[in-house]
Amino acid sequence: MYKLYITLLLATGLPLIGCKAQSKPVHQAPAPLYRDPIFDGAADPTLIWNDKEKAWWMLYTQRRASVDAENVAYCYGSKIGIAESKDNGHTWVYRGALNLEFEKGENTFWAPDVVYYNGSYHMFVAYIQGVRSNWGGHARIAHYTSKDMWDWKFEGFPQLTSEKVIDPTLYQLPDKTWRIWYKDEDHGSHTMMASSKDLNKWTYTTTTPAIGGNGHEGPKVFRFKDYYWMVTDEWHGMRVYRSDDLNTWTRQGLILDVPGKRKDDTPTGAHGDVVVTGDQAYVIYFTHPGRKVHSESPVNEDGIQPYSIRRSSIEVAELKFENGTLTCDRDAPFDFYLPAR
Repeated sequence: MYKLYITLLLATGLPLIGCKAQSKPVHQAPAPLYRDPIFDGAADPTLIWNDKEKAWWMLYTQRRASVDAENVAYCYGSKIGIAESKDNGHTWVYRGALNLEFEKGENTFWAPDVVYYNGSYHMFVAYIQGVRSNWGGHARIAHYTSKDMWDWKFEGFPQLTSEKVIDPTLYQLPDKTWRIWYKDEDHGSHTMMASSKDLNKWTYTTTTPAIGGNGHEGPKVFRFKDYYWMVTDEWHGMRVYRSDDLNTWTRQGLILDVPGKRKDDTPTGAHGDVVVTGDQAYVIYFTHPGRKVHSESPVNEDGIQPYSIRRSSIEVAELKFENGTLTCDRDAPFDFYLPAR
């Protein structure tokens, strides 16, 4: 009799009391979230509310993916691109690229992180002099300040554990001390850490990695669900770490390691950002949708990687707190909304 009742209700189109259907998100994120319209090589995104522009800004490595050049030259000579959203993260408009040059020549900028402190925006960004065709170079983290995120003043290079450092992430402790974590290629491509009271003078008390193990890059630190978290890019997804005090980190599982089904959301998620708003957390990351695996980088007879291998897209997915850790189903529908701050 019950089956007959259900059948009749379905036939009439009436709702089933007590039956829960999966509803479409009110604010569904586009996929991809963003593609750079100039070079099509958006990577390493970081998001911050620009209070002067009253908009969300995405600052990212503007890889020159549309340029045919030897090997990985398209990853060098990159500026920091700006995409802006005034509709809570759903439409991103390219606004230009930052002029961060402080010395002569054409140079390389990668993977910024930006924080607001004492009335100014502070940006820490990887800097390599010149444009190379192969991985390498003298890499340092440069510090800039700005009142509006358009015009930046070069403040210098923090003294860190080596001068082969990239991918900074910053977080302020409850006692107001700042910490910076970053990839140090001279220390096994592990995550190192330094501290500062004012974002200008940095000290490190040990050369023991904050995160060791296998090589990785792109650390991102944030707080969510009463824990501190770090995610790192292992080039086959992001590794999750949990901490109670920002000193000791417990290694957990991978996220974004299984290819998604949305447009451009494959093969795995790479170096990105996490935005926490209320009870939700979003991971914003980049993909190489033309690759079967993230590390795929063949070259043709001219020593050039194909365009389909070079190009990259920005995606967003929701992080879930389940059984004491973070999980992410990049195909699951979710409500995506970045409120004004």
